[in-house]
Amino acid sequence: MKILKSTLIATTLLMGISCKTSNNHKAQETGLRDAYKNSFHVGTALNRDDILQTDSLRSALIGKEFSSITAENIMKSMFMHPEKDVYQFDMSDKYVEFGEKNNMFIHGHTLIWHSQLAPWMRSISDSTEMAQAMESHIKTIVEKYKGRINSWDVVNEALNEDGTLRNSAFYKTIGSEYLAMAFKWAAETDPNTDLYYNDYNLTNKAKRAGAVKLVKDIQSKGIKIDGVGMQGHWHIDSPSIEEIEESILDYANLGVKVAITELDVSVLPNPWNLVGAEISQNFENNKKLNPYPEALPDSMQVKLAKRYSDIFKVFLKHQDKISRVTFWGTSDKESWLNDFPVRGRTNYPLLFDRELKPKAAYDSILALKK
Repeated sequence: MKILKSTLIATTLLMGISCKTSNNHKAQETGLRDAYKNSFHVGTALNRDDILQTDSLRSALIGKEFSSITAENIMKSMFMHPEKDVYQFDMSDKYVEFGEKNNMFIHGHTLIWHSQLAPWMRSISDSTEMAQAMESHIKTIVEKYKGRINSWDVVNEALNEDGTLRNSAFYKTIGSEYLAMAFKWAAETDPNTDLYYNDYNLTNKAKRAGAVKLVKDIQSKGIKIDGVGMQGHWHIDSPSIEEIEESILDYANLGVKVAITELDVSVLPNPWNLVGAEISQNFENNKKLNPYPEALPDSMQVKLAKRYSDIFKVFLKHQDKISRVTFWGTSDKESWLNDFPVRGRTNYPLLFDRELKPKAAYDSILALKK
């Protein structure tokens, strides 16, 4: 009896969602950008093709649905600052121009990160030389876009899972002081832009405690830090809604803004229960780990829609603390989760399918604002 009842509920829910999606008229009258304009920015990450606007339909969709943008890759040091005295601003210029053209909140990602680090910077072993390299890198880029980029991820993913500091090239040469130094240089260069610390798994207690300590340490030095970016690389079953809510409150209690960044919800089996976004993780593909190679079953569409709805209910409950909610991409086709942590899988973590059509998950979020 219970099985029949749950099946009926799921079928009814899917029929209701499918009617809206297939008709697609109501869902497209008001996009997320307008629906959430009085709550927080809803954003997406732009890849190289998005920035170059190679697909006019996709460009129009991004402009309609999102009020904020983040650069997925092109602003990382290996691309922007490939050699000590060489900066490449062509793509970042186009990225900022896209945001300005569409009247968007523009986020810079990222100034200091151990991964995708320019090789010349990675090779530095002297603390003074590293500090000079960091200062020049931060000040040159922030100054270049002063008054045009609204917020920055100053430091990205500096913590281990136990909350201790990662043994990055910056930590090895300078020590823990590199964090405060980075925020100090960014604030000196553009005091009017918001400065964030950004990381994954910030709902986990040990890492959360480490992030709280990191922010407090910077604040204790009188240095500006405006927010914490909680990467939302989450799964269909984890973290719990309670963990998400507790984390938002813990960071907000520091007196800083909370941004939900890099949001996507994997629907695929998770090998070895891995969590987060440590990009060095990678595993062989197989049928068990890639159960939906052709399409996502209706039952999973419903489950994903409910998961997104539950998550956004928490965001709306605490909208006074949240500045941005940014999806890590626009459609399933381009999602990095098709290759992480297992290459060649077919994942369905975002709001728009591979043909740019809104999914049940999209409708579930939009319905919260009607």
